Amino acid sequence: MTQTLLSLGHGFSAKALAARLLPQGWRIFGTTRSADKAGRLAAQGITPLLWEAGALREALARSSHLLISAGPDDAGDPSLRAIGDAVRAAARDLEWVGYLSTTGVYGDHDGGWVSEDTPLAPSTKRGQKRVEAEAAWQAIPGLPLHIFRLAGIYGPGRGPFSKVRNGTARRIIKPGQVFSRIHVDDIAQVLEASIRHPDPGAIYNLCDDDPAPPQDVIAHAAELLDLPVPPAVDFEAAEMSPMARSFYAESKRVSNARIKDELGVRLLYPDYRAGLRALLEAESAGAAGND
Repeated sequence: MTQTLLSLGHGFSAKALAARLLPQGWRIFGTTRSADKAGRLAAQGITPLLWEAGALREALARSSHLLISAGPDDAGDPSLRAIGDAVRAAARDLEWVGYLSTTGVYGDHDGGWVSEDTPLAPSTKRGQKRVEAEAAWQAIPGLPLHIFRLAGIYGPGRGPFSKVRNGTARRIIKPGQVFSRIHVDDIAQVLEASIRHPDPGAIYNLCDDDPAPPQDVIAHAAELLDLPVPPAVDFEAAEMSPMARSFYAESKRVSNARIKDELGVRLLYPDYRAGLRALLEAESAGAAGND
């Protein structure tokens, strides 16, 4: 049987995984809510699925693996709402299931370290919804579930360079604030490693080796671009959206020891300096190729 992945909420991280699996002969169903995006998925070798329960059920019946990237909303987990009964019926037939969660489930630790064994104590509504969604998937009997708690994601098209270039970047200073982050290609390699070495019930933190203050990342991006370092702005005085401000409500350092010890992962980008440098080199190579 051809290995087949049903990707529910086929976004940034799932596309990076698909880029690793497709050359190996995998078939991938990727969901979208837009006909325009369906065409782009097909061009990438993905079999597009509009988000409709009947089509999702049919794809699930033909899949050996399931990845859930779609996040919860105010009504709960959208994937379980759409096809929860079908997932329960197919649970023991699936070889691997991955749920992409967030390190926001741990809440605020004043810059201290957290691991997968740290009690969950989300301090935001977003984090609480993730805790509830994790529990809902864990409650399905026989499901070979793996939970991946992702730190802040960056990668091609998702980095600080554009804001630094156009002059809108700011270095928001909140004393003691640190974030963990992860390059999307490292997310993809961890997911692939888990698929190759399944351990139902496992939970993994996905982050790099270097939790760092956000202003340091902006400053380094400016230095790489040989542009002036953006001005420092005090957090209390900064104009920010409620969503942006909520990210600063939590400060923690996230341990990634388990993905190394249990999955043998060696990070491609162990810190933001390596990741940003690679993004800039890829940009330059792309620009040169278009000349």
